Amino acid sequence: MTYSIVGRDPDSGELGVAVQSRAFNTGAVVPWGAPGVGVVATQSYTERSYGPLGLELLREGKSPAQALGALVAADDEQEYRQVAILDAEGQGAVHVGAACIPAAGYVSGDGFSAQANMVANERVWEAMAETFVRSEGPLAERLLDALDAAEAAGGDWRGRQAAGILVVAGEGQHWEREVDLRVDDHPEPLAELRRLVRLRRAYRAMREPPGPTADDFDVLPELDRTWARIYIATATGRLEEARELLRPQLEDEPRWADLIRSLADRKLLPNADRLLEG
Repeated sequence: MTYSIVGRDPDSGELGVAVQSRAFNTGAVVPWGAPGVGVVATQSYTERSYGPLGLELLREGKSPAQALGALVAADDEQEYRQVAILDAEGQGAVHVGAACIPAAGYVSGDGFSAQANMVANERVWEAMAETFVRSEGPLAERLLDALDAAEAAGGDWRGRQAAGILVVAGEGQHWEREVDLRVDDHPEPLAELRRLVRLRRAYRAMREPPGPTADDFDVLPELDRTWARIYIATATGRLEEARELLRPQLEDEPRWADLIRSLADRKLLPNADRLLEG
């Protein structure tokens, strides 16, 4: 009993699922995805097997409609299920069982589907769809914006508790995840999920040029803000600045030097082999 959205970014090819519910741990059961294959949202008395089996059918060359049709036909409780499948090309299929708790329904379009059950009104899934279509920016942010719109429209009529988001690349190994985060139990799960997405972006920026932005630094813990500055200064050849930042860290905990040596050995941080020379 929840609301979710599956979507595709036409530029990057990324695919994603985002979900919120007044049901503990919903982010662990609803979203499924594989790079270059597709994504699945399985909800309403959730049958988890729709996720991995749906993705396997897509890998075999089935269309979303064919895959979902086969899964529904084999399900003795299909009238209680609500499932959306989106493939790597942005084609989708949705099933809403007749016994889903109202309000229940969906809106689908080019490269997305928004679906909900046990929600306040039909505006919940309509608001998700409208917001996703007109939104811009990274796919994860667009999915979060859609969830916020659903909540503003009434959301799950029981309230809120848990949320999750999964984003996979347009191609890659089946175990790879661009974003894989969830909030299992929180009074404001969507706000907390958005904070975690920002934090994940900030940690990733620590390892990739051009490095964290001012907004990224705001969400990083104090220790990580310091290390972000050390990484950036080292990578850009400002070794004296990096050493000044590193010195108090080494005084507090000499084993930080082992991290620097490891980064240097694996060539994960440019100039790291020179950082401990001064």
